Amino acid sequence: MRLEQQPAYVLHSRPYRETSLLLECLTREHGRLGVVARGVRRERSRLQRSQLEPFQPLALDLLLRGELATLQSAETIAMPPRLVGDAGLAGLYLNELVVRLTERQDPHPELFAVYAQTLPRLASGESLGWTLRRFERDLLEILGYGLQLEFAAETGEHLVSTQFYRYQVEQGPVPCAASTPHAARGSDLLALAQDHMPDGAGLAALRNIMREVIRFHLGGAELRAWRVLAAAMSSSGRKEQGKSRPS
Repeated sequence: MRLEQQPAYVLHSRPYRETSLLLECLTREHGRLGVVARGVRRERSRLQRSQLEPFQPLALDLLLRGELATLQSAETIAMPPRLVGDAGLAGLYLNELVVRLTERQDPHPELFAVYAQTLPRLASGESLGWTLRRFERDLLEILGYGLQLEFAAETGEHLVSTQFYRYQVEQGPVPCAASTPHAARGSDLLALAQDHMPDGAGLAALRNIMREVIRFHLGGAELRAWRVLAAAMSSSGRKEQGKSRPS
């Protein structure tokens, strides 16, 4: 099957055979596709590797046969957002999350739209933590793993803003003590449901909840990006401490 001018983003690439690349691409109409880019590692390749970098909006011509597609041509259709530093790491986290949680050739046009909206948010200077929580929330909803963020699991009653809850993946929010590990205020869960950014403590609580939920849907596995982001934040913290010391 020929796919022409298919809107897409490259999520990941790795060497394939001697001169090619195996790409994981998020496409608008066909979901995540494994794509063989033949010969692009040759020095005089007609198609340059730089055209297949992550975060670039592309139009791809593909020949889809079985599990993999073969790249026929790639055209950059807009300037990519400028993701540097922590924003770049956050973008790579998005890519790993999509690769790990989606199945190949499972169309989700809404996911493509949410992904395309999220990249400029990462580049704009908005809160990276809040941008990632919104994307995780929407991704889980689109894939059928939506979170229950407004009602208590056991009673079905509306969450109380001042009450603390422990989020149980297969149930929802369960009331708990404030000292319970990974507890979140009702107001934090409601903020995520209503798309209002909570305070710093709320964002930290939501991050912990999302990691538990994502880990559950990965069968207990970890994301490499979590370790990379943690190391980057640790390094950034040390630099800030160094700046505050007398010279």
